This record gives sequence, C-alpha cells and structure tokens, in this order.
Amino acid sequence: MIVYGSSLSPFVRKVLVALVEKGIRYQHRPVAPQSDDAAFRAASPIGKIPAIEHDGFRLADSSAILDYLERLTPQPALIPADAQGAARARWFDKFGEVELDRKLSVVFTERFLKPRVLKIPGGDALAQQALDTDLPPLFDYLESQIIGPFLVGGSFGIADIAVAAPFHNLRLAKVQVDSSRWPKLAGWVALTLDRPSFVTAITAPAW
Repeated sequence: MIVYGSSLSPFVRKVLVALVEKGIRYQHRPVAPQSDDAAFRAASPIGKIPAIEHDGFRLADSSAILDYLERLTPQPALIPADAQGAARARWFDKFGEVELDRKLSVVFTERFLKPRVLKIPGGDALAQQALDTDLPPLFDYLESQIIGPFLVGGSFGIADIAVAAPFHNLRLAKVQVDSSRWPKLAGWVALTLDRPSFVTAITAPAW
C-alpha cells in the first residue's frame, strides 16, 4: 500500500497510525496538499491528503481510508463492534477532524508552519486567541469524557487516533495541555502520543 501526504498533517498521521496498529505494510510518499505529482493526483483528484493506492484501488480522505483499513484487516479492531461504541467512535473521529483540528491548526499555523516551514511571520495574536478562547471549551469537553486510557470501548481505536492526532501539532507549536486545569486530558494526550504507532507516524518524513 502507498500512502501519499505529509506527516505534518494530522489526517495523514491518522492513517499512518492505523496502518502500524494493524500491521499493514506500506510505503509512505510524502507530498504536500495540491501537489502536481501524477501518481498522487490519480489517487486524489482534488489534491486532498492523505490518499492511498492499494492494488489498483485509490482513495482519499482519512476517515474513508480508515473505514477501508478496518474492513481490509479487521483485527485488531479500531472500531467497536457494538452500535453505541461504533457511533461514539465515529463522533470522536469527526470531533477530532473538524472541531478540534480547526482550532488547534490556528496555533500550529501561526506558531510553527508560517515561521518554521513557510518562512513568513506568524500571527501570534491569532494563536493566543485560539488558546485563550476557542480551545478551552473543547478541552473541557474532552476532560469530561476521559474515564480511562482509551476514549471508547476500553481499547485503543479510531477515537483515540483522531483526537490525539492534532495534539502533536500543538506540541510542535511549543504548547502543552495545562495539566493543572485539564489533568485527565494532559495525561491521556501524553500516553497516546507516546504509543509506538504514534511515534512511528510522528517521525515519518514530512516532505
């Protein structure tokens, strides 16, 4: 299997983590969004990352790819078998991808991507607003949901992958979750990002 996309993307990171968890062999080809790489565009016509190619099958979008991987290699399961667990896992997948990443990405973009990668000044005021105003309600919610080492079903799965994936970008921006305000969240983030599959994804080439 070939995986296209930069490991700086939380969405690419989701797929890399799932592949490692399931023991699926893959080749990672780091490309930026909207790259004109012909093989990448064949898998992702609108230039969205991540994308995969597997035995002639091509697909883009991290959630769709995780669905494919779950059916391709059912064990270890990353989606609970019961209806409520599966639905809750899907909810956290979308929460991580939409609500959480949109706010975290402001901090990442202004404090890491612009100054470190794009070599242009970042807007620290925008980053601080996200940290002071936008992220605390989301962190409060996650603090209320963490009752053990995993978010759903008593085992590691797509909920953990999707929610933890953006937090590495917060680390890159030199921001840590305040453990005095959100102790359960801070502990869960540290534990999840230290998992071997996340370490593999985090250290993958970006470009």
